[in-house]
Amino acid sequence: MFKKILIANRGEIALRVIRTCKEMGIKTVAVYSTADADSLHVKFADEAVCIGPPPSNLSYLKMSNIISAAEITNADAIHPGYGFLSENADFSRICDEHKIKFIGASAEMISKMGDKATAKATMREAGVPCVPGSEGIIEDFEDCKKVALETGYPVMLKATAGGGGKGMRAVWSADKLKDAWDSARQESKAAFGNDDMYMEKLIEEPRHIEIQVVGDSYGTACHLSERDCSIQRRHQKLTEEVPSPFMTKKLRKEMGEAAVRAAEYIAYEGAGTVEFLVDKHRKFYFMEMNTRIQVEHPITEQVIDFDLIREQILVASGIKISGKNYEPSLHSIECRINAEDPYHNFRPSPGKITTLHAPGGHGVRLDTHVYAGYSIPPNYDSMIAKLITTARTRQEAIDKMKRALDEFVIEGVKTTIPFHRQLMDEPAYVAGEYTTAFMDTFKMKPLEED
Repeated sequence: MFKKILIANRGEIALRVIRTCKEMGIKTVAVYSTADADSLHVKFADEAVCIGPPPSNLSYLKMSNIISAAEITNADAIHPGYGFLSENADFSRICDEHKIKFIGASAEMISKMGDKATAKATMREAGVPCVPGSEGIIEDFEDCKKVALETGYPVMLKATAGGGGKGMRAVWSADKLKDAWDSARQESKAAFGNDDMYMEKLIEEPRHIEIQVVGDSYGTACHLSERDCSIQRRHQKLTEEVPSPFMTKKLRKEMGEAAVRAAEYIAYEGAGTVEFLVDKHRKFYFMEMNTRIQVEHPITEQVIDFDLIREQILVASGIKISGKNYEPSLHSIECRINAEDPYHNFRPSPGKITTLHAPGGHGVRLDTHVYAGYSIPPNYDSMIAKLITTARTRQEAIDKMKRALDEFVIEGVKTTIPFHRQLMDEPAYVAGEYTTAFMDTFKMKPLEED
């Protein structure tokens, strides 16, 4: 077992990893930028190393600084969390070269699954259902027109190196294709340094449902049920739940088997997620694989009583897993609390938190790194907390979430708490009748007058 793990991340996920390490008797090293000097992950780690100024490319993405921090503290493993370097093949390779265990996928695995077009081709070979579209990277616009005609409109152009909705364009007719092609490539080039594109059939009225998988270094994988992530804004998830209200036992069995088949086909090691689009007829199609822990992993932990971070560490240390698949015994909902103003198009709201009162009680979990007096830096993702409620039924979990949101007080900055509180009363959400297009028509109710 590892003696000391460096967490190459910040905020709530860094604190989350530190907590499990402490329970396992493993020493921890936090790294931080100067903007994060007062963050809780820095305060609760056994050691902390400043790795640079606020910009990510000079700190959390600066591989040489992180490796140096690991070497001077004698860390024998690095946990990357999510985002930043968690799916960076070069970083995984560099860790290996320095004899530091990367608690995540191998460089080869990240390269294979990180490129969306290659991943899709690999999944076809594995017998996993894929969305119709291009066989790989589209060569040029003439090829683009041909694939669109063969696939049939509407289509979705996607950046092969994409993520977070960047480099994606829905195209409903041939006369809109050229503009979409040019703008998607330009955006992808700016965001990822790569303008390679591929195309898929646009699945109408889809649900975004992902399957949590874990694989060991001996070729065995298992799944830990699904998560419904369909409530999204600009391809960014806002809230998730498990089990999906759209799920049936038959569909869970089929999707679970497909996800395990995918993981075992590529001999996947670690925790990962196989993401699917599911149409209104409950036909599912492979979308992508995330070779890391997910933001929304706590709801899976809650419904099957399972520490996924602990499992990541154990698998990285060489244990064999049982191969047992899991089904949810409870219902869990996660609301991502962002420092954003939902009344003004979710614009970012960095600044100092003057007052914070955290909700509690039975079935309420709060993962956060912030506190009263903490200043939210403008340099990073705006998520400041994850509020999770768990109960015997979906309605009980919703009712518990309403109560917890009413208790949750954050002053000094704007947050998405009011959005989530309204969402919990939205008839379509309460009925479980929502798709990825839900936010296209959702409108915030005006603020009540004092």
